[in-house]
Amino acid sequence: RGPMGIRRDGLLARRAMLQGGLAGFAGLMGRGLMGCSTSSGDAPAAQTPTLPPGGDEFAFVPMTRPKLVSRIAEIGPLGAPDALGVRVAAGFTARVVAETGKAPVPGKPYVWHTAPDGGATFPAPDGGWIYVSNSEVPFVGGVGALRFDASGALVDAYRILDKTQANCAGGPSPWGTWLSCEEIPKGVVHECDPRGERPAVVRPALGTFRHEAVAFDPVRHHVYLTEDEPDGALYRFTPLGLNKHGFANLAEGALEVAVVATDGAVSWKRVPEPSFTGDVATRAQVPDATKFDGGEGIWWHEGVLYFTTKGDNRVWALDTAAQRMSTLYDAAKQTDAVLTGVDNVTVSCCGDVLVAEDGGDMQVVAILPSGQAKALLQVTGHDKSEITGPAFDPSGTRLYFSSQRGVGNNGVGITYEVSGPFHAPG
Repeated sequence: RGPMGIRRDGLLARRAMLQGGLAGFAGLMGRGLMGCSTSSGDAPAAQTPTLPPGGDEFAFVPMTRPKLVSRIAEIGPLGAPDALGVRVAAGFTARVVAETGKAPVPGKPYVWHTAPDGGATFPAPDGGWIYVSNSEVPFVGGVGALRFDASGALVDAYRILDKTQANCAGGPSPWGTWLSCEEIPKGVVHECDPRGERPAVVRPALGTFRHEAVAFDPVRHHVYLTEDEPDGALYRFTPLGLNKHGFANLAEGALEVAVVATDGAVSWKRVPEPSFTGDVATRAQVPDATKFDGGEGIWWHEGVLYFTTKGDNRVWALDTAAQRMSTLYDAAKQTDAVLTGVDNVTVSCCGDVLVAEDGGDMQVVAILPSGQAKALLQVTGHDKSEITGPAFDPSGTRLYFSSQRGVGNNGVGITYEVSGPFHAPG
């Protein structure tokens, strides 16, 4: 199912932890909606600018997050549902921070969007942070943001992207921006300022296809992208060069698809026409590209790229130095699968792979470095919804996520914060 319960044979298909954030934040004042769209075949006419090669509009200086130690392996079993219908372990609490159609901050006009999906957090210099969240609906799509102060109080909410199509997941960049992906047949990627102070930018060099999520390898400056199709590809973008700040230039480069051998060795072949202006879909332009059944969340951590495929309930791991693929988790091979309906992904400071369930038991499940799968939370009464957008705050003690379609598929998306000892200072 897609947003508002629409199935793949209807309009849409169904359905991240930055190492550095933003510096030099100005005060986040009231903002109006930004006019931003794309010129895919299924979307309104483009209004956002495209950066020329070498453009540096988004080259923020990253802030260093505090060093943390994971305590996720120590978390106990889930308790009974609380007043919100959320099951958490002892020592953890849940609260609602935003709901579809309501103003997250009383007295401010901005209301939270429908179908909240992929998300990420970005540190602020005052000790606070921003949580961004996509809206997976047609025509208005876009991205909303929640601004928290150093105490964790919600102090502002605003829009950073508007008038796009079915923004599903995406990913944070090493320089502190949010890349929001359109999940439509001719979808594109928009690079957004989490502060909402600079206009979003379309990134056509990252390809035109049914985008799902994006992850950056900051060592080799590669960008990896998943595709939500039953015969989708795994993509890699190699920039033509770096900008003056040493970051990948997303305006120009080569888009490739993965070809995985039977022994797991991965090679890459260039896509001839990434913009998909002809008759051959981007994923079909390289005949021997390996097909992945419904690519979903993706995350790079310490040399390993993790991504999920919902069609076969697998979590994959790609060693980006050795270029070798393996299966981290396969629900079909579990005698009692804790994790099913694999979707959005994030990774803790210490390599715990957190996977949100689309359906399944409506849980966020951690795959520990030991290989054990552990449920960290569960939302009850939302059986026709999906969990989306898991992301930790900079302290690693608050986990944000949404139930995309709410209780009983009523269309009221709910964004939560679960607080507790997920991490300790390192």
